[in-house]
Amino acid sequence: MIHAIAHNSSLTHLPEFVTRRMDLHYVTRIEQLLGGEHPHAWQPTPAGAVFLAGNDYLCLAGEPALVGAQVTALQRSAGELLMSAVYLQEGSAQHRLERKLARFMGAEDGILAQSGWAANVGIVQTLAGPGIPVYLDMQAHASLWEGVQSAGALAVPFLHNDMEHLRKQLQRHGRGLIVVDALYSTNGSLAPLAELAEIAERSGCMLLVDESHSLGTHGPRGSGLVAAVGLNERVHFRTASLAKAFAGRAGFITCSSKFKGYFLSESRPAIFSSCLLGHELAWFDAAIDFIAAADQRRATLHAQARALREELSALGYNVSDGSEQIIALEPGPEPKTLALRKLLETHGIYGAMFCAPATPKNRSLVRLTLNSGLTRAQLDRIVHACDAIRHQVGLEDWSSTRRRRRLALV
Repeated sequence: MIHAIAHNSSLTHLPEFVTRRMDLHYVTRIEQLLGGEHPHAWQPTPAGAVFLAGNDYLCLAGEPALVGAQVTALQRSAGELLMSAVYLQEGSAQHRLERKLARFMGAEDGILAQSGWAANVGIVQTLAGPGIPVYLDMQAHASLWEGVQSAGALAVPFLHNDMEHLRKQLQRHGRGLIVVDALYSTNGSLAPLAELAEIAERSGCMLLVDESHSLGTHGPRGSGLVAAVGLNERVHFRTASLAKAFAGRAGFITCSSKFKGYFLSESRPAIFSSCLLGHELAWFDAAIDFIAAADQRRATLHAQARALREELSALGYNVSDGSEQIIALEPGPEPKTLALRKLLETHGIYGAMFCAPATPKNRSLVRLTLNSGLTRAQLDRIVHACDAIRHQVGLEDWSSTRRRRRLALV
């Protein structure tokens, strides 16, 4: 079906340089490599399935207090001006929410964007420019790399969480911008934030930390990992997608009030995107209060992550690359990873398959994303499923298993 769509008559007049790329996707990858199955296509999840492909870490979606706030805002709305946020006047509802969210994160001010993607592209674009080196952890989110390209800056990658490699790159290229995720979205690993802050200060670099997968789930009252390690004053900028623990649709940037004025005049995603609507603002306003008081849900989420990682490790799965609520099962090649995902589904466990460009080639994985609403019985089902399929998926031959054995010999 997918292949048929690709060759529909409505597409016959596309130029060869487009159809060649489409054939690489549909023919070389989907048909020849994966036997005609798309890696992101699945059947509707049956009742009772354990769904581990979402990012609603604290189970806010459907929370009555938040839904009620949004419904009330919609009912009271008398029509809204749809315009770029750069035209919003001081004291607007969006500006008030930006200051509230900034206070929540321990920052002077902040900027709401249409998405986490827009926030990251916009902030990198306004900080870097042609010839400016931007040092990116090789697992930094794609939106941060896109920001470098948009800025025309020099992308300088460093090995994941390898501070010695970062220092060597800094010696070679000089002062610029260091960009990392606080909590990495493919394997649940944490950035060494304190060491990064020290390196940034000694090298005269700016430090940008993406808190998309740690805001709400980590730190005092959920204010993030930068706040958890007391680095609010030493990290220049923080960004976050509010489509994770905040269960909405927006992005956020912490900054000074002076920088905010500059950003709104220079950031293309800010200038050429519309402001948020009233009911969206109402959701986030209520979500801040709810998340700040959700210590028990955070504690449950962290306890689940620790327990499940220990049990999967005991079964022979290499989950040692990370430590948090995102757990990666990494067979390596895409066909093996697709087979893993499908076998998990036969046991009612639904994870998300990550492959290139979300991962390096031949390091594809199934990501299991936990949430605070999972029961002990559901965690047991995950463990049982992973136990039952170990031999079917050839766990002993996975690249991550071989990596685990090598590390054990060191």
